[in-house]
Amino acid sequence: MIKARGYATRHSFSRLKLFEFEREEAGTHDVEIKVLFCGVCHSDIHQAKNEWSNTVYPCMPGHEVVGTVTRVGAGVTRHAVGDTVGVGCMIDSCRECAPCKAGDQNYCESSNSWLATYNGPMVPAKKAPDGKNIYGRDNTLGGYSDVLVVNEDFVLKIPRGLAPEVAAPILCAGVTTYSPMKHWKVEAGDKVGILGFGGLGHLAAKIAKAMGAEVTVFTTTREKLDEAKRLGVTGVLEKDKEALKALKSSFDFILSTIPEKHDVNPFVALLKRDCTLAVVGALEPLAPVNNQEMAFHRKSVAGSLIGNLADTQEVLDFCAAHGIGPDIQVIQIQDINDAYDKVEAGDVRFRYVIDMASLATEAA
Repeated sequence: MIKARGYATRHSFSRLKLFEFEREEAGTHDVEIKVLFCGVCHSDIHQAKNEWSNTVYPCMPGHEVVGTVTRVGAGVTRHAVGDTVGVGCMIDSCRECAPCKAGDQNYCESSNSWLATYNGPMVPAKKAPDGKNIYGRDNTLGGYSDVLVVNEDFVLKIPRGLAPEVAAPILCAGVTTYSPMKHWKVEAGDKVGILGFGGLGHLAAKIAKAMGAEVTVFTTTREKLDEAKRLGVTGVLEKDKEALKALKSSFDFILSTIPEKHDVNPFVALLKRDCTLAVVGALEPLAPVNNQEMAFHRKSVAGSLIGNLADTQEVLDFCAAHGIGPDIQVIQIQDINDAYDKVEAGDVRFRYVIDMASLATEAA
């Protein structure tokens, strides 16, 4: 077993703090990774606070992981010791259902779905001879830790040209926004709208622009209009009814990155006929959609869940090739609770990334 450390919470109402545990050693097809950086995703906060009513404690978040390979199993062929690699939202899937065979592991249809990098699906905790829990991959304590052990098939290559700390959020925020734009065939010359201009939204805007699209971001704050201008995209206030009216039936694709329940109806009206608004930021039920607006123009409101492994590697390579990445602020692990507060308050521009070297300075 591998002695490991990280930051976890034991209850929905408690803060994250140092947590010591053990991971299983690398098996034949596994890769052991020394974690260098881990992004802070809004879903980490939802999970830590049990806001989706499915959290298993202790909860150690983290699914935007970049690190160095320190050990490989005897059967590993994809990675070598010393490689800089990434791990996103998934660490396994059933490999046998139709989506998995098609390469869409993120839509695995097995009884447990795909295995998340933390929080499950869960199986009963294994017990050591002394009765203590042994937290291995089945228990999925995540990337806010110093080491991960992952099957080689679910480990991505970080391309040269991407700094590891910049690459980390691309493993979730990047593929979550890239995958639907790829699926709905966004191309050069298209007019693309991005709802929300935070961690996902600002990266979505950069990716869409790099694809050659004409990008408009919709935000609730005037301060972010300046950020949009800095990125070279158009910014519009979500509640500016006159501005929305002027944009009616003009968009080829709209992506909602808003991380909570919201009303998409004002934006459905902005779509051209036969076009789609895809929701990636919110997992809870949304406000009812006006089907009259949809039916009369054959519009669609759809969902998209992260992205498959191929898309994840593709977006990493795409960002490296185009010299783009998220705007980040690197923090120490000891500042994670303050970071959560600021994310919830909307006070961060745009993504926190934890320097996991700071964990080594934590006294037991």
